[in-house]
Amino acid sequence: MINRKDLLALLMSIPFPLAAMEGKPQSVEVGGFDFTPSLKVSEQYDDNFRTLPNHEQASWITSVRPTFLLETQTRTSGYQLEYAVDSRTYQDHADADHVDQALKARSVMEFNSRNRLNLELGYRRAEETVQTAEPRENDKYTLKNGKVGYSFGARTAMNQIDVSAEYQQLRYRNSGTLNDDKEHDTTTYIGTWYHRLGGSTRALVEVRHSDFDYVISNSPRNSTGDAVLVGVTRDITAKLSGSVRVGYERKNFDDSDVNDYSSPTWEANVEYKPRTYSTFYVNARKSFEEGDDGANTVHDTSTRLGWRHTWSPWIATDVHYRYADLEYLGVGGRDDKLNAFGTSVIYSPTRWAEVSLGYQRWKNDSNLDEQTYTRNVYMLTIALSL
Repeated sequence: MINRKDLLALLMSIPFPLAAMEGKPQSVEVGGFDFTPSLKVSEQYDDNFRTLPNHEQASWITSVRPTFLLETQTRTSGYQLEYAVDSRTYQDHADADHVDQALKARSVMEFNSRNRLNLELGYRRAEETVQTAEPRENDKYTLKNGKVGYSFGARTAMNQIDVSAEYQQLRYRNSGTLNDDKEHDTTTYIGTWYHRLGGSTRALVEVRHSDFDYVISNSPRNSTGDAVLVGVTRDITAKLSGSVRVGYERKNFDDSDVNDYSSPTWEANVEYKPRTYSTFYVNARKSFEEGDDGANTVHDTSTRLGWRHTWSPWIATDVHYRYADLEYLGVGGRDDKLNAFGTSVIYSPTRWAEVSLGYQRWKNDSNLDEQTYTRNVYMLTIALSL
């Protein structure tokens, strides 16, 4: 018998074949719908899953994640219903065991070439062990959301307008009053105007407004957020694709005794494919996030760089690095510098099976000693489909 601690060492010594078959998960027809089941099973060793400084809590973690996708489409519409379950068992800390669930419903309706409507409903019931409010208890929350979006203008037209409205409800299920201060409702409105510059490139102007309403009466975090951005976007068919937005953002609090904040803001999600089998990607953002650990808001400036490469039909690798500067505003002057690195090797012996070995490391340096930590995770994942 092989114990858990010898498992990764054994798998690392197994030579990978040099060829494989590529493909997408297959579906079966059920009552006129395409039904696509899939399954991911992973074993990982996390040496600090509570992200505690100086007295880390480590454990082997077994994750079983089945996903069920039901979809159908006509010439002018498409519908999807997806349900996923993630059962996580902590071998050395049973109190952290939990089952996450997520349900999503999406639809796209095209009334004609110039008018399209998008609808989305979501429900998630989950628990987190990282950066929890209480080190001995998972953060247990439920997130509900509904979104409607409307697009005016043909896809190939010179101009196009997108507008959307989204409502989110965040609630916690912890004992006592733990995390009650984080419960809130969010309403967000976004309007975007696109102007085609030629080919697959479009310029854009975007306006956003969000309203954050906390459940606790007279919460100092009740606020509104406004942003105006300009940028460019390129279709995914281009060698260089994605979008870049830059602008200005303001966070206004309802309580006159709480300082308002404003700052330049940006978002970049760009992919570059010098070859069909190699992709470089950049994800960067600077924005205000909702408060945590007593802060009224968190100013997040982060950049993530990655490289995916297919070495042969059977073997691919993924490497990524992220740096984040997290400034907690309104409490104690906390400032975190997070460095995160990850890499994985993916082996695809058949179209319906995939095996990956991965490693991730987080190092958070904070000006508060109790928020400084290092975390390493070693992962073996098997993905199966029809």
